[in-house]
Amino acid sequence: MTVKNITVSVDDTTHRRARIKAAEQGTSVSAAVRDFLIRWSGEETDFERRKRLQDEAISTIKAFRGGSRLPRDDVHDRALVR
Repeated sequence: MTVKNITVSVDDTTHRRARIKAAEQGTSVSAAVRDFLIRWSGEETDFERRKRLQDEAISTIKAFRGGSRLPRDDVHDRALVR
């Protein structure tokens, strides 16, 4: 597969915001644009789509600790769910 380079022009504010958002998601602006173009062009495979959705879901988790669990009695207390 041949890879093509493209140039996109945006204003400074958009560029700064895009870099910040990409950094928060652990990626680059180039990778985000590439992923968008792949999805937009319909070339994303089912596996790639599932992997992307998984990565997006994982990126929304800010912190997780095993000690953050509810006590066993609270997990099974149906009154807390209502």
